[in-house]
Amino acid sequence: MLHTFTLALSLSVFWLINSGHNSVLMLSLAALSITFVLYLAHRMDVVDHESQPVHLTRKLPGYYAWLIKEIILSNILVVKHIWLGNQSISPTLSTIKASQKTDIGKVIYANSITMTPGTITIKLEGDQFLVHALLRESIDDLKKGEMDRRVTQLEDQC
Repeated sequence: MLHTFTLALSLSVFWLINSGHNSVLMLSLAALSITFVLYLAHRMDVVDHESQPVHLTRKLPGYYAWLIKEIILSNILVVKHIWLGNQSISPTLSTIKASQKTDIGKVIYANSITMTPGTITIKLEGDQFLVHALLRESIDDLKKGEMDRRVTQLEDQC
């Protein structure tokens, strides 16, 4: 029930932000369409703890703040190496071990790696990620495990 409520609330807020209309007709059409989407979601059996990870809500803002800082620092690093030229770039392909236990934790970790400029998760198999990095030092940073630790900490709050 909590997942259904959060989905309804998310859809309502999304609709209000994007539409900007608040007449009775538009609000009733919005309520009708949101009800229909909720009905479809239940019929498809897709409203669960993975599609609506409500349990992560409390810890996500702190993780997002840290991830944004990492994205900015990686942007600066990538731009610096682009300006320095080809000889400063060291493309690397490596396997990174993930300590997450749930699928959503692994997806958050893989997406966090990909969102960080200069790195991309190519393949996920079990608890092993195949990662390509523009710079060898980016792989070294991943192997130190700070991002893995933070995602696992986020996941453990469930």
